[in-house]
Amino acid sequence: MPSPLVRTALPPSTRLEPGEGQLPRLTITNRLGRAEIYLHGAHVTAWQPAGRAPVIWMSGASAWDAGKPIRGGVPICFPWFGPHATEAAAPGHGYARLADWTLVEAVDDEQGATRLAFQLAQPVQSWQLWSHPFVATYRVTVRSTLDLSLEIHNTGAEAFTFEEALHTYFGVQDVREVSISGLEGVDYLDKVGGTARRSQGPDPIRFTGETDRIYLNTQATCTIDDAGTRRRIVVHKTGSDATVVWNPWVAKAKAMRDFGDLEWPGMVCVETCNVNVHAVTLAPGARHTMTATIAVLAP
Repeated sequence: MPSPLVRTALPPSTRLEPGEGQLPRLTITNRLGRAEIYLHGAHVTAWQPAGRAPVIWMSGASAWDAGKPIRGGVPICFPWFGPHATEAAAPGHGYARLADWTLVEAVDDEQGATRLAFQLAQPVQSWQLWSHPFVATYRVTVRSTLDLSLEIHNTGAEAFTFEEALHTYFGVQDVREVSISGLEGVDYLDKVGGTARRSQGPDPIRFTGETDRIYLNTQATCTIDDAGTRRRIVVHKTGSDATVVWNPWVAKAKAMRDFGDLEWPGMVCVETCNVNVHAVTLAPGARHTMTATIAVLAP
């Protein structure tokens, strides 16, 4: 299916096809791994290393609609995170995950990986709340790891401040049996019932209820230890000073139309981000790059 959003030749590993809701989707299969990426939001909806189980979680209740975000996968949050600071009707987590991105590069390299680059530029229709010129470049490398890189380039004459997140949903067997290490001793903002500041203490994160935390001033690598699947998922990052950890639990899952009532035990979000007090201020002409590398380790 030809698309004006694809401005480069596709390598042998990659095909463009109608996805869910007839939205254009890239399916990448090489000897190192497999992935699916929608041009709507440049949204990674699947990835698994060759010979391994899927790593990325998707909701069966997701709305596959050009005017709505995809639930699950790796949404790109930009230029704000969560609700807009002053406009309640603005889309949560910004416009980037609602916009169509353009594929500008796709190549299979000599090591067997597939490298893709997507771009989004201002102005975008209906971005009334964001007037700053920019170019966002999102690079995705599909191999035995999943490598993600989001670069924001300020192409205007004035500085601007933005928030960003790679809002990654990981599949687990049962979140109640999961632990996350790497954030021990780190302070966080607890968004469940307010924004109280707390400390993680010496122990890994475990889940006993709704969890929505912004871990502050941390560049740490996080490891999801999933006892049910006997695997560890490692998230290494650069250019990011905050990490969000989220699971909606029972009531919040029931309150979301695009999230199945009984799906919450099978997922956890560990998000590479710059949000809240770690929002980025970018000078005219400057660039900022945030990366996440996801790997799966055997027990």
